[in-house]
Amino acid sequence: MAVRLPLLLRRLRPALAHFVHSLPLHVPSPSVLTVQDLSFERDASLMGRRETAIFRAVVPRSARRAARVLAISQRTKDDLVQLYGLPPEKVVVTPLAYDSIFRPEPDGSHDDYLLLVGAIERRKDPLAAAAAAEELGLPLVSVGPARDAALASELRRRGVDVRGFVEKDELARLYRRAACLLFPSRYEGFGLPVAEGMASGVPVVASGDAAVREVAGDAILYADRGDLAAAVRRALAERSRLVEGGLERARRFSWAETARLTAEVYREVLDS
Repeated sequence: MAVRLPLLLRRLRPALAHFVHSLPLHVPSPSVLTVQDLSFERDASLMGRRETAIFRAVVPRSARRAARVLAISQRTKDDLVQLYGLPPEKVVVTPLAYDSIFRPEPDGSHDDYLLLVGAIERRKDPLAAAAAAEELGLPLVSVGPARDAALASELRRRGVDVRGFVEKDELARLYRRAACLLFPSRYEGFGLPVAEGMASGVPVVASGDAAVREVAGDAILYADRGDLAAAVRRALAERSRLVEGGLERARRFSWAETARLTAEVYREVLDS
């Protein structure tokens, strides 16, 4: 791709090109770059050493070369400005949104399992969710790719139902039927499962990560690593309030609005 993509761009000569995290070495047109998060800058332990080194070399260079940078949250924009010295006016927040398939169970019923959605990796802190489920005596279902095989094995050893990748309709069903969504992630650029959970009418208990707070506001409960079980107990007791608040909060996010903001950036770049 390092050779073929620049050749393709030279042949097509687009009026504008849009990339995620990294720009090709040679781009014959104005470019827009989306940056999801700078977790690799904030905590080197969150990625492998080689992957961290690549991201730290490529992303800041690409962000400075791009005509505009799109950040999926204010948290990511703040990181770009603080860590890379980008002018605030160069960075535009274009939040993520959820698919319309994520919606509440019509009759409000649910099952008794806890749900964990996201890649199995240290940054997501799945062991904290497993410990909370064990303390509560409730089953935990984990959905998402196993990026850390040893961690996935440890979850299974602790009795977690590790499903791996599931189709979107099955994921929507798992959200709707869950008693509570757990999201103890240590660092996020947005925290899409939180928005999907709120839209699905499930109470959410999460870490106090800045991006998660930006997405969920006071519509969910926040807990430190050792306090997840107590927060889940409270979420189950206050289910109706949290479901109502989550559904209202989730309405703030739509792909139509994200598309509108992105198109505005395209127009500004093309007109400059």
